[in-house]
Amino acid sequence: MSNALALAHVSQALALLIESHLQPEIDMAVKVEPRKPPTEPPTDPTISVFLYQITPNTSQRNNDLPTRAPDGKLVRRAAAALDLQYLITAYGDETELVGQRLIGSVVRTLHEIPVLPKDVIELAGEKPYLADSNLAESVQRVRFTPTVMDVDETSKLWGMLYQTPYALSVVYQASLVFIDGRETPVPAKPVERSEVRVLPFGAPGAPVPPGGEPKSDEPSVDRSDAEVEAPEEPAPKKTTKAVAKTTPKAPARTRKAAQPARTAKRTPRSARPAEETDSGSGRRAADGDEGAEN
Repeated sequence: MSNALALAHVSQALALLIESHLQPEIDMAVKVEPRKPPTEPPTDPTISVFLYQITPNTSQRNNDLPTRAPDGKLVRRAAAALDLQYLITAYGDETELVGQRLIGSVVRTLHEIPVLPKDVIELAGEKPYLADSNLAESVQRVRFTPTVMDVDETSKLWGMLYQTPYALSVVYQASLVFIDGRETPVPAKPVERSEVRVLPFGAPGAPVPPGGEPKSDEPSVDRSDAEVEAPEEPAPKKTTKAVAKTTPKAPARTRKAAQPARTAKRTPRSARPAEETDSGSGRRAADGDEGAEN
């Protein structure tokens, strides 16, 4: 974490990093300035490092709020996470392609050393206007990444630079830069740990039993090696469930249906015995004789 001087500190350190790694390709004196591109292109070899835009870092956007304890004390300060957009422009004699040679040296340096070294940060902090900066103490290091810009975006960028002619340049993004608040956080409390010890009654440091200390004439029993009997579980109570007994009712008596009267079966004449038929025929013959006599 760093204070509000971090933005200027990164710009100055980037200029020192480029200046210290120009050789061996560049064998001339080059002026590297952390400033806006000049309106009048200089004839001497010059590199301008211009911070033209500052944007919030999207990955750390939700971690910039302060953290407080339940009693309201500050635990962590608010920190703003930022990305810095740099426009690096080179000037020089066009007949010897000095500008292109300088840009090539800048690209090689930032590709070889993408992370801002700590010694360069400390060297940049020796400037009087950066004496109170604490960027060197920050754990998060600044990393430079090239940014791709098409013709339309490039024209818009240079259109914002009023009366500044276009020159060969490259764009780099520096991330991640934190700027802390000024409140002092409260140190976190140590983690509390609970210790549990099991001691038998009568051992040194053991608690006194509920019945008091054992009498002197009664020997104290060391139960450290004794088996601990588990308390017997009470027998489960028998629960009787009242069940209402229902006796089925006897079916109602029904009167017997009146049986039909017996009818005497008539025996057919053919089935009668022969004696009956003979006696009948004789009786009818006798009756006929009596009628004839009369």
